[in-house]
Amino acid sequence: MILAVVAALAGTAPAAQPVSRPAITGVSHLAVYTADPVASDDFYRRVLGASKVADPEDQGGVRYLFSDRQYVEVLPLPAGHGPSRLAHVAFTTADAAALRRYLIGRGVKAVTALATGATGERWFATRDPEGNEIRFVQPAGGAAQVTPGAISGRIIHIGYAVRNRAAEDGFYRELLGFRPYWHGAMKEGATDWISQQVPDGHDWLEYMMVGPGSTTDEARIDTRELGVLNHLSLGVANMEAAVTKLIAEDRLSPRHDGPQMGLDGKWQANLYDPDGTRVELMEFQPVTKPCCSPFTADSPTH
Repeated sequence: MILAVVAALAGTAPAAQPVSRPAITGVSHLAVYTADPVASDDFYRRVLGASKVADPEDQGGVRYLFSDRQYVEVLPLPAGHGPSRLAHVAFTTADAAALRRYLIGRGVKAVTALATGATGERWFATRDPEGNEIRFVQPAGGAAQVTPGAISGRIIHIGYAVRNRAAEDGFYRELLGFRPYWHGAMKEGATDWISQQVPDGHDWLEYMMVGPGSTTDEARIDTRELGVLNHLSLGVANMEAAVTKLIAEDRLSPRHDGPQMGLDGKWQANLYDPDGTRVELMEFQPVTKPCCSPFTADSPTH
């Protein structure tokens, strides 16, 4: 009789509840490869004003901090590596362990073990449908501290080349909850840029579309073009003041362009690291109507 009751209870036990997705709050960092660490050090420290620290994720790399929560990770270029200098992109989360369980629970296969740094930072990695490495970082506790002297203390977006929008949307929008922000193109009828904000903040990811439907011919993409596509953006309150400071202090990179008005209605200017990775300075708020589509979410204010 007891066995029958136990069996009956087991058969009516409620199903396990799915793990909910923890908050994804912003951009953590962009990791890039360099063939010339000395030249990269000059760019990220002198030109951009970031502070250099050891890299807990990779002993061969270094971090250049704009704040203690946002940075560029620079890694040595592997022998025989292809034309891209993009290593990985990373977003911040409120709970790395829970987000890892969430992804595994929804069938994501390529998920690494959870790592913990000496300061309490936690992270893991996976890959998006196009094979790009994506990391999620839970920062150590405490308020973010901006690096004194940096041209900006705030990464507002990162972008990289995308060929299959539908596949990437399945990962970022459907699985992770990223929200549409803006899209545009160099000419009518094309789609070159598709931006979507993180679910729980105002930073965004920008698909830099290549191939059919865009104005970028994939067959013509080389290392230089990939450096334009795979980029990060630093927010500034006043573009004129930021560029004037760089000029006055002789801190412009040898290769640079702008300032110019972006098609999204925001002032922007571009600097390039020695390996060609683009660092875009961008004002937080638009000052004129954007082309192509309206903004569908609030822009960051600082």
